[in-house]
Amino acid sequence: MELAGRVALVTGAGRRVGRALAEALGRERMRVAVHYHASRAGAHEAAAAITASGGEGRAFEADLRDAAACGVLVDEVAREFGALDVLVNSAAVMVRTPIGEVTPADWDDIMTLNLRAPFFCAQSAARHMTSRGGVIINIADLAGLEVWPAYVPHGISKAGVVHLTSSLARALAPGVRVVGIAPGTVLLPDDWTEADAERLRRTTPLARHGSADDVVGAMLYLLSADYVTGHTVVVDGGRYVR
Repeated sequence: MELAGRVALVTGAGRRVGRALAEALGRERMRVAVHYHASRAGAHEAAAAITASGGEGRAFEADLRDAAACGVLVDEVAREFGALDVLVNSAAVMVRTPIGEVTPADWDDIMTLNLRAPFFCAQSAARHMTSRGGVIINIADLAGLEVWPAYVPHGISKAGVVHLTSSLARALAPGVRVVGIAPGTVLLPDDWTEADAERLRRTTPLARHGSADDVVGAMLYLLSADYVTGHTVVVDGGRYVR
């Protein structure tokens, strides 16, 4: 896919990895819809950075915990830009949830944003993509492939994203490719300590943390890899195979 001039929607693009992905697409001179819910300032900064780098950035607000809002957002982006070629499902929540403290509200909140929203965004995006092709990239997590005892609901939601990726790839082929990225330690949760960070460095085969740029590299590879669909690329410094 030639990226320049194409239209992308990145969810959760007002901060952290989502913002890095959106701004990277702008540097490829794409037209980028920067979705946000709470991170309004960051989303508008990202949109401005995209435009300054030679792309076109616009910010769009939506609460993706509302299933109907997923379709409304996608349709609005396609209408405003006249097309939709790439969807990056990045919006997510990661909350420490010790197993004995998980409530039904915690469970529903995590599953709604992390798993249900990517499905309904993809469902709507596919309607705009099938006539001209397209790519959906789901941001999973290493927690979806291994067990993190303090993040069990989160891990289950991200395991669902891995399965969602392969399922959508089969259902939407050949018109739409669907791929995933499972980052490891690229940006630590805000509540983690330096001791947590050092422990992860010591136990990572490449002996370092990653960065948002590592996830960006995987995304750009997957956008160019026209014969790859249904797979989730692990970007974790080797933690999964340690």
